[in-house]
Amino acid sequence: MGMPSISMRCVMLALAAVTAGGAAAQSTAPPSAANPAQTALRLIVPFTPGTGIDLIARTVGPKLSERLGRPVVVENRVGASGNIGTEAVVRAAPNGSTLLVSVNTLVMNRSLFPGLPFDPVKDLMPVSLTSWGQLLLVTHPRTGYKTAVDLLADARRRPGAINYASPGVGTPHHLSMELFKSTAGVFVTHIPYRGSAPAVTDLLGGQVDLMFLPIHVALPHVRSGRLIALGIGSEKRHSLLPDVPTLAQARAGNVNVDMWYGIFAPPGSAPEFVARINRELKDILAAPEVRLAFEAQGMDPANSSPEEFRRLVEQDAQRWAQLIKARNITAQ
Repeated sequence: MGMPSISMRCVMLALAAVTAGGAAAQSTAPPSAANPAQTALRLIVPFTPGTGIDLIARTVGPKLSERLGRPVVVENRVGASGNIGTEAVVRAAPNGSTLLVSVNTLVMNRSLFPGLPFDPVKDLMPVSLTSWGQLLLVTHPRTGYKTAVDLLADARRRPGAINYASPGVGTPHHLSMELFKSTAGVFVTHIPYRGSAPAVTDLLGGQVDLMFLPIHVALPHVRSGRLIALGIGSEKRHSLLPDVPTLAQARAGNVNVDMWYGIFAPPGSAPEFVARINRELKDILAAPEVRLAFEAQGMDPANSSPEEFRRLVEQDAQRWAQLIKARNITAQ
């Protein structure tokens, strides 16, 4: 789920282009588009195919189509760290034909890109939480670290000498490590990459020392011994790696960096539409085959009321805003 760091100027240009394109598309929309029952429901995914968010959309989509009796299509609107797809939903007509499938990067972007022409927290209607994902703190065996305590002891002896990788500035992997550093009071050097693949490649090759990785990405490498799991950034251990302690259990600080995934509607959407989608999602997410599909990607299905999801989003936005300000992190 890595996303490259980009300048605010590039973000603004990209968003301006998609806004103009959206306006042109709306001006040529056929009259039948006013009736959502006759049109497809678009699930906008602001990241590339194959990501966890994309999996959620493509797993839930067909089942939602069956229950609603209308086509449901997944549309990947990528770019600008997810902001292009997000703004496409913010600007979409609130007629029950568009939804956003996103992750907690959405609230991080609010503070990383303060000049955005929209507010990714206030300008969307939360529909439902869909799942949680966990991040593992892993290291290359050459570091010699067996526990998180080993890492912290070395970081205190050699401030700045240890480095860590991320898929880019402002990604959950990056901010999770900054939270870990802030909590533990250590300095570890950030090496940002342009995406997850090159970062993981260099971590496996020993060119970088550490990284936070989604559990399903780290799992095969931990099992093969190519990476060492130092702790999971969650409130509880994960069933896929029951012997790996939480960072709190590993005496590395109470660092919870669980990622939430969820679905949003455009502002002004009818409460009846939001309530209907919420009810259908609750049943869909309880299905055994959905649980298996999610768990294969290291995600645990979850659901919530729209209001519960709103509170989660607002609280998480405040938490990451405080960290981003305190660590002086920018996306430029």
